[in-house]
Amino acid sequence: MDEASSIHILGQPPRNASKAGRGSVVYFMRPELNQILNVYGRMVAAGEWRDYAIDHLRDQAVFSIFRRASEMPLYRIIKEPALSQQQGAWRVIGMDGQVLKRGRRLDQLLRFFDRQLVKAVD
Repeated sequence: MDEASSIHILGQPPRNASKAGRGSVVYFMRPELNQILNVYGRMVAAGEWRDYAIDHLRDQAVFSIFRRASEMPLYRIIKEPALSQQQGAWRVIGMDGQVLKRGRRLDQLLRFFDRQLVKAVD
């Protein structure tokens, strides 16, 4: 496989994905990722967060946030489109696996971290 065929753009399936499998993996779209990284950048600047990981799975996309790379994630921001009609496609999960915030709109969900930012600055 050459290098060009293994690269894909966020929010789009890989070029070599079969037509039957194109909708099977959930990705963060570029505007969604920009919103998440904006909050992440502010928390890094405040000294609270240090690392992140992005996972694109069959039924959900996960943005995991770490204080240190060797630890369990402090938070996971999960996009699960299958739940969009019931309880909202977005949720924030804490370190213990508890759902901390759930919603239909990402911008409202990310306001959850404003409280952590205020605590970090004080």
